[in-house]
Amino acid sequence: MGNADLRQLAAIEEVPFAAVEGSVVAVDVHNWLYKYLTTTVQWTRDDVYTTTDGVEVANLVGVVQGLPKFFEHDLTPVFVWDGGVTELKDEEIEERRDQREEYEEQLADAREAGDHLEAARLDARTQRLTETIHETTRELFDLLDVPQVEAPAEGEAQASYMARVDDAVDYAGSDDYDCLLLGSPLTLRQLTSKGDPERMDFQATLDEHDITWEQLVDVGILCGTDFNPGIDGFGPKTALKAIHEHGDLWGVLEAEDEYVEYGDRIRELFLNPDVTDDYAIHTDLSPDVAAAREFVTEQWEVDADEVERGFSRIEEAVTQTGLDQWT
Repeated sequence: MGNADLRQLAAIEEVPFAAVEGSVVAVDVHNWLYKYLTTTVQWTRDDVYTTTDGVEVANLVGVVQGLPKFFEHDLTPVFVWDGGVTELKDEEIEERRDQREEYEEQLADAREAGDHLEAARLDARTQRLTETIHETTRELFDLLDVPQVEAPAEGEAQASYMARVDDAVDYAGSDDYDCLLLGSPLTLRQLTSKGDPERMDFQATLDEHDITWEQLVDVGILCGTDFNPGIDGFGPKTALKAIHEHGDLWGVLEAEDEYVEYGDRIRELFLNPDVTDDYAIHTDLSPDVAAAREFVTEQWEVDADEVERGFSRIEEAVTQTGLDQWT
């Protein structure tokens, strides 16, 4: 998920949606979907999104509630799915698994104690993107004619790459600060929050601190990334000062008598990630809202009242944004 401390260095500004209307956004779908999934689980009765067979599809509620934000502001989302997990991330994944198991134990205790508020909070924290969630989300996107891209590895890396090299893509969309290290020229953040989004500017960040892309990545590695724990005592400002003094990661490590395992490989994961040009996207969307509604409420038995407002907002966006090609 990246190191949130990098916000201290990032050039970020809040922008009105009017300033980004008509844009195409390559969205890190795992980052986007997980936020809506956990919010739905925490604040919605589980019978709303649980089928008669006991399958939970809270993701469908989240998608229907989240997509209108794009459509109402004339933004075209291109959802980018994670591919294979980078092996250097194994330790982080194991730590997350251990944390989830701890939450699950606490969840059982909260339920036994009858603490419904705490149980809802912990239930949200134990969510994971299951195969059913993947499959049903993809099918709903297809019905709504939302473009999807399969990344060979990290979704945020592919989204950042698309924003950097594809003239048809204006922004990466993610709350993950790794998009900055991955060189996304412009990243839209807070797309799952109320209010206007934030725009994170890669080149402005480099210019503000008089550093290169490589040096920015080195700062990130010193602070800690998804692939390494960082060096004790190094926050963003300390790391930036050290990079200015010693030039690069290797100079700092030598001066501090420190070591980062696989430091060169981690650097390459940000500067030259595993990405692909083998994709096609379209912006002339023709969503079948009726079929999408039937899929969610009849096939997967989601409470119709819970998603009707979201579907209505999607339909209303057709008129409000003048997208005559929508059906």
